[in-house]
Amino acid sequence: MSDTMSADGGNDFTTPVISVSPVTLAAPDRGQDLHVRVTAPTSGHNLPVVVFSHGMTLGMDDYAPLVDFWAARGFVVIQPTHLDSLGLSPDDPRTPLIWRIRTDDLTRILDRLDVVAAVPGLVGRIDRDRIAVAGHSWGAQTASTLAGARVVDADGVPSESMGDSRVKAAVLLCVPGTGGADLSPLAAQYFPFMNPDFAELKTSSLVVAGDHDQSPLTVRGPDWFTDGYRLSPGATDLLTLFGAEHGLGGIQGSNDTRTTDESPERVAIVQQATLAYLRTALDLDSDAWPTARRSLAEAGEPLGRIDSK
Repeated sequence: MSDTMSADGGNDFTTPVISVSPVTLAAPDRGQDLHVRVTAPTSGHNLPVVVFSHGMTLGMDDYAPLVDFWAARGFVVIQPTHLDSLGLSPDDPRTPLIWRIRTDDLTRILDRLDVVAAVPGLVGRIDRDRIAVAGHSWGAQTASTLAGARVVDADGVPSESMGDSRVKAAVLLCVPGTGGADLSPLAAQYFPFMNPDFAELKTSSLVVAGDHDQSPLTVRGPDWFTDGYRLSPGATDLLTLFGAEHGLGGIQGSNDTRTTDESPERVAIVQQATLAYLRTALDLDSDAWPTARRSLAEAGEPLGRIDSK
């Protein structure tokens, strides 16, 4: 897949994009209302939806390289800012439950799509039957819970399912792997909820990982970020980017200075591959994902590879 290839099969039609924020969703049980950014194409109807969960300390204003790319090609993208990016103190009673509150944020968005759909210019244009979730890093774990993954508690018991049947597909970028002995002391102390059980993740999902993603959260290497693909029945495909670290070339955008592997070419691969997967998984174009897979496999000097079950 070259950086000029279109993931929709060669016709890379784009539309001007409009972004509205903050859109406020009342959340009396959360302590603070939920603010989201809504990004959408200025034309088109029956638009599929992607709800995107950000990584640690980021927010609804990040990930423009992905969000704007998807929106310009026909998707409505909804981005919450989770509580952990709002200066939540360690002794706040919500902190131990922050992983669950994150999932509740995404569910709240799906429950209140009427508010999102009322954004000026978007009325009557959303397709409520074509909904995907996506996320990066911790956000990928959050998204995965709506796809069926569970979080294992300190006693080794998986939480109840928070999967949502309205979600038809998922894109999991650098999704954390299994916990327990695989966690570093740092993660075990501060992020014990990074202990997923992927056995019930049955929603069609694409996992994206970098083969140079050395995380301080695990005692394992970059393969930790492929567990979601290996251990779940729903993750049908794995895109591994060669030389990529946690930023996958810079998908967070210019607002985040932590990207250590800046590469427009890698970002282009993520843009095109995720778009192609979403289009096929949401029954918009059955040829989009097979075409993207073929294109990457036939590239003279590929930037990555795709494994499929």
